[in-house]
Amino acid sequence: MAKKDQPLIDDIRLLGRLLGDVIREQEGAEIFGLIEQIRQLAVAFRRDADQSADRQLKRLLQGLSDDQAVSVIRAFTYFSHLANLAEDRHHIRRRAVHEQAGRIQPGSLAHTWGRLQQAGVGRAQWAQALQNAHVAPVLTAHPTEVQRKSILDAERELARLLAQRDGLALARNRDENEAQMRARILQLWHTRLLRFTKLSVADEIENALGYYQSTFIPELPRLYRSLEAALAGQPVPPFLRLGQWIGGDRDGNPNVTDCTLRLALQRQADLILRHHLTEVHWLGSELSLSAMLLPVPAAMQALAERSPDTNAHRQDEPYRRALTGVYARLAATLTELTGGHATRHAVAPQQPYPSAEAFLADLRLLDAALSEQGCAALAQARLRPLLRAVEVFGFHLATLDLRQSSDQHEAALADLLAQARIEADYSGLDEAAKQALLLRQLNDVRPLRLPEASYQPHTLSELAIFEAARQARQRYGAAAIRHAIISHTESVSDLLEVLLLQKEAGLLHGTLDGAARAELIVVPLFETIPDLRQASAIMEAYLRLPGIEPMLRRAGALEYGEQEIMLGYSDSNKDGGIITSNWELYQAETALAALFDRLGTEFGQPIALRLFHGRGGTVGRGGGPSYQAILAQPPGTVRGQIRLTEQGEVIGSKYANPDIGRRNLETLVAATLEATLLPPGLAVPPRFLRAAQRLSDASMAAYRDLVYETPGFADYFFSATPIREIAELHIGSRPASRKANQRIEDLRAIPWGFSWGQCRLTLPGWYGLGSAVEALGAELGHGRAQRLLRQMHRHWPFFSTLVSNIDMVLAKSDLSLARRYAELLPDAALRQRIFGRIEAEWQRTQAALTLITGQGERLADNPALARSIEQRFPYIDPLHHLQVELIARHRSGNTAEKVKRGIHLTINGIAAGLRNTG
Repeated sequence: MAKKDQPLIDDIRLLGRLLGDVIREQEGAEIFGLIEQIRQLAVAFRRDADQSADRQLKRLLQGLSDDQAVSVIRAFTYFSHLANLAEDRHHIRRRAVHEQAGRIQPGSLAHTWGRLQQAGVGRAQWAQALQNAHVAPVLTAHPTEVQRKSILDAERELARLLAQRDGLALARNRDENEAQMRARILQLWHTRLLRFTKLSVADEIENALGYYQSTFIPELPRLYRSLEAALAGQPVPPFLRLGQWIGGDRDGNPNVTDCTLRLALQRQADLILRHHLTEVHWLGSELSLSAMLLPVPAAMQALAERSPDTNAHRQDEPYRRALTGVYARLAATLTELTGGHATRHAVAPQQPYPSAEAFLADLRLLDAALSEQGCAALAQARLRPLLRAVEVFGFHLATLDLRQSSDQHEAALADLLAQARIEADYSGLDEAAKQALLLRQLNDVRPLRLPEASYQPHTLSELAIFEAARQARQRYGAAAIRHAIISHTESVSDLLEVLLLQKEAGLLHGTLDGAARAELIVVPLFETIPDLRQASAIMEAYLRLPGIEPMLRRAGALEYGEQEIMLGYSDSNKDGGIITSNWELYQAETALAALFDRLGTEFGQPIALRLFHGRGGTVGRGGGPSYQAILAQPPGTVRGQIRLTEQGEVIGSKYANPDIGRRNLETLVAATLEATLLPPGLAVPPRFLRAAQRLSDASMAAYRDLVYETPGFADYFFSATPIREIAELHIGSRPASRKANQRIEDLRAIPWGFSWGQCRLTLPGWYGLGSAVEALGAELGHGRAQRLLRQMHRHWPFFSTLVSNIDMVLAKSDLSLARRYAELLPDAALRQRIFGRIEAEWQRTQAALTLITGQGERLADNPALARSIEQRFPYIDPLHHLQVELIARHRSGNTAEKVKRGIHLTINGIAAGLRNTG
């Protein structure tokens, strides 16, 4: 271990020692000794390949009672959590060391500014790019997000204490710090890791709000300040915002309704308004400037005079009087929008703000007055960050997206059309007839709904969602809801159906043959391989429909109109494997960018294309480092416009720690600017494109042959992974499968990837590469194929990023552990046949990576991750062994509560240890 990493070792040892002390005190010396014995055997096997230690470990774990097993699992699970905190702290520590030494790291704004300068891109071009930019990470709730808020809160406090410890020199202060850590670890040990009941949408909303409170609200203004400094003080528009799906994503989730939509927005507004109120309160205490000592600008004096504050002690303090009035209006706004009440009152709440812009205007007046008086320094610490927070978060906090499957929209429209006696069998029409009918209705000012009709509950539910969206935009502002995402978009009619539903709810104004304006951007989601291949054709047909192009220009936030298109990584991977998924996404993006360029020329004015990347935590679902992922996008497809989902454990690992959260947000901005402003390199050579297509074809054939065409594969998957137990765990409000069966086709992509991660095969993230490279070698010759692949790896960011991600996934896989999971399958012949094929492909993929990269070891170019694996994986191994043991007990008929709890705890601990499982 390098000397630079000694502080990490020290932190891990400290936290491990404190955890051990708590276990010894609370559970007794016998349990502590058992845990320590297991730890030593696991470390010996992992680091020294000690087969004897492995055999001893298995015997020991098999002999544990249910109670002992749960205690051991809890210990190693909490150790994984604590190791994460130590690792996060070390990342921050190492970054500070690099900055102090003047070493600029990729992904930082300083690095981006340097690259732009080298390329001849000046500050003016940078500033102009930001004027029309839109960057938004979007938090989603999915059934892999296993942490309870109580656990997250305690861990945030531990992270704060770890950071504090670095600055303590006196022994007594360090002792006090250690005592506080011990108390928090004791709290964790006696805090329940699991939920008694299935997570509700309301729970998911509250969990997400914790990240806003701890990270996004305080850190985003700081990031904007860094951008302004890089631009020498030029104003930066609020281009970086937050998005949210929780409460509005009803695709496959019957628990999301108009009520959850209203609840999500109400809770979001409550959180941000209380933040604004707190900051206004503290501003009032800080801005004690007296008019007797400093002349007051007229506008500032007028704002003070409008305040209801008549306290004699503040008559000469215009800022305090003004802020008392601002607070009173904001308190009234809180009550009007959320029903909540402010905690402090110098005067009674009155005259609520009609919008966040009105509140912003008062704050800007305060800022201008301070500058005019030569006191701009007083605005830096609190007023300017508050101004930025209001610009970014408004009264709504985050833009909440609507999402629903296209077949559900169709069912609602079919009911409306049948009841109106316009079309008895809408779903039976062909695509041309559907489009013609929908366009007629969009050009008819009359609504479809009849007051006396009896509609299906589903239809009423869909209409209620859109009506709630209209009311929310009126209540919280237009930024509260801007997108209606259509899962499984397969045709133009899927988009028109959502426009017609908007019309029924009062969200579409006018007619397409007149001056139609849609309040919500209709966002198609192309997610399967066939859908990705049709994406540009569908969009061209849609944009060429009469009235659609001018409607987009009227609706967009940009002056020339915008169209957002979402690309799904999860289903395309589950459909065709890792290579084909990435290649089809690359081609779809390229085709869409070319289409919008061509149509922009034809229409005489561009329409902004914004790609929304539906990335998950695992590499198989589009995960991996965001900086490299954005730079690996096809040239000309970013254009300052990008949204991407943040899911599962990745949300915690990226944003639980505020410093790391700011770094990740900075990385998104940096990569977007580089992908937008840096001149494109040389065009991708046709031979690279042809090779990628060959790799995709061979990879998809190998993947589908295993997953969809091998008899018994579904039986293998449902037995040799913990998918059954994951489906039972209370870790999300959404069902794990679309239908109650054991078909891979009906399983959701998220639990599919999550299960493979739990058994350490991580199959969706690598399977098919080995066969693809072998096939290319057979076609071109081994030497020629090797030269071509190494050139692609060296000169094509798309390919090098894909290879790097597969390299990372393979480094996190473990065949010996996966083999233990395979033993859960009773059919020995099927087990040997399926696992044998997986193992053979794993070996081929290892060889392929060595051939492409020239590196025989995984993570040769990623020492930080290699260090992380070396440190944490020996402590995850016991959780895997125990998970297999308890699953075997459970499936053989032992339904004891301790057994089920133990299985669920191992899922939690392994997910925490692997980190990118969502």
